[in-house]
Amino acid sequence: MILCDIGNSTYHFKKNNNNCFKVDLNSDLKNLGLKLKGKMYFISVNDKASKKLLKAFPNAININKKFKIKTKYSSTLGVDRIAASNNHKNAIIVDFGSAITLDIIKNSKHLGGFIMPGIDILKSNYPKISPKLAFDFVTNTNLDKMPLNTNEAINYGIINMVVLPIKRVQEEYNLKIIFTGQNSKLVLKYFDNYKFKPNLIFKNMKKVVKGLK
Repeated sequence: MILCDIGNSTYHFKKNNNNCFKVDLNSDLKNLGLKLKGKMYFISVNDKASKKLLKAFPNAININKKFKIKTKYSSTLGVDRIAASNNHKNAIIVDFGSAITLDIIKNSKHLGGFIMPGIDILKSNYPKISPKLAFDFVTNTNLDKMPLNTNEAINYGIINMVVLPIKRVQEEYNLKIIFTGQNSKLVLKYFDNYKFKPNLIFKNMKKVVKGLK
């Protein structure tokens, strides 16, 4: 069995042996060396990328509609956010992908959430403003110390833009945070009361697939 999470910029695959990897949406899917021993199941927020996957793997099964969640959010709530929030009773789910999404689950109900630019997007924006704002990204930014040079100032700004809104929600709802997505490792040091589950969506997809059999 192969699972695939199709996002806005990548195909994220998980094989039976727990080997996970990402490829760009422009990749030639037929030449990935994926040998199906069973079925492929996928979720997608990208219709064009879904069609491309189905062209390469005609028997792949879309399980978007198999995920259910109690929410007052509009019908625009992405299946990736629904899948990440599935099977949680009380938690704040923060997914670091191309965008950073935060969703609040309380008493098994989705109360809403928000979307921010991903860290890679934030990092790429500064040199576009001015060549003088090219910088080296560091992972040990001290948020208790006021920056004294441009490199520190940009790193401080990026981390603060990401960390502060998440902290505010955690303080308001007093819930454990579940971080997913590899880039979330960049901010874990700034939080208490959290869990890191890098393959959260795949775990929840697997539970849904088991229910289909």
